[in-house]
Parts: sequence; C-alpha cells; structure tokens
Amino acid sequence: MEQIKLYIKESYNELVHKVTWPSWQDLQQSTVLVIIGTLILAAILFVMDLFSNGVTDFIYQLG
Repeated sequence: MEQIKLYIKESYNELVHKVTWPSWQDLQQSTVLVIIGTLILAAILFVMDLFSNGVTDFIYQLG
C-alpha cells in the first residue's frame, strides 16, 4: 500500500512541477489547426467518394 501512495505522490509532483503545459493560446491555435486539417481531409474524402461512386455507376451502366 505504501508503494501506491508513493507512486501517486511522485506522479502528482511530476505533473505539477516538471511537466511543461502549453499556454491557452497554444491550445487554441492547435485546436484551430486540427479543425482545419480535419475539414480539408473530409473534403478530399468526399470528392474521392463522389468520383468512385461515379465510376462505379458508369461501370454498372455498361453491364
């Protein structure tokens, strides 16, 4: 039981005193970057889906 207490105490100490946390502005910038990247990727996948759907429909119409 003593080992668990020591582990929790050391973990807390490391999180509070040794970890460098990003600033609020850095978090906001990273969030905006992730949202923009996600939207771009979603748009690319949407266009690829439309294209593959068109190709599939064309192939089925031939047969």
